[in-house]
Amino acid sequence: MEKYVKPYKDSLDGKKKQVSQMFDNISGNYDALNRVITFGMDISWRKNVFAIAKATQPDSILDIATGTGDMAIMFAKTDAAKIVGLDISAGMLDVAKAKVRKAKLEDTVGLELGDAENLPFEDNSFDVVSVTYGIRNFEDLERGLSEILRVLNPSGTLVILETSVPDKFPMKQGYIMYTKYMLPLIGRLFSKDKKAYAYLSESAMVFPYGEKLKMILEKIGFRNVVIAPQAQGISTIYSGTK
Repeated sequence: MEKYVKPYKDSLDGKKKQVSQMFDNISGNYDALNRVITFGMDISWRKNVFAIAKATQPDSILDIATGTGDMAIMFAKTDAAKIVGLDISAGMLDVAKAKVRKAKLEDTVGLELGDAENLPFEDNSFDVVSVTYGIRNFEDLERGLSEILRVLNPSGTLVILETSVPDKFPMKQGYIMYTKYMLPLIGRLFSKDKKAYAYLSESAMVFPYGEKLKMILEKIGFRNVVIAPQAQGISTIYSGTK
């Protein structure tokens, strides 16, 4: 399991509460900073997540850690009848709601405030569950993944997009330097919450990725787990079935 990392090390609050507060604080400029930090590559990675979901011809999709709603809105193009975006941050959901209204998707995309480790849905409720840059923020990773397994329909698909560390030289060394020094600096320059991007940097470095995360997914009960590194491993897409 990953080293336990929290956004605000001087706070006595649990990770879950701290993560909610952190994303409330950075919700206003999260999208712009994401584009800068990933050099815009996260857009193509999200499209790859979309393609995996669409290929299953889902009727229902749950997007956990939906944030500002980009994936949930993109999933509307799958023609799924039911799309739910869930997030623990009210601030992020406020941004997502504005996007959904602008896209005129209020009747298609529902947004809910909720905890990924205590999902407010019945067993076997969704054909696809996605998590984009969210699972490393879970307080209890295995509990969150178990909840996802519970709400997935039999043979349903989980798709995860998460940060990872490249394995090969010189990409690995460059990534480590960028994540350790540049990412927090960009966050300090453009965000009012100076600790938020330091946390995002540190959590990215210690979170299990690749084969380690695959083993955790299989331990929980997912099958047919596929690992698909993006941009030589800067991020990775994981997919598996119930």
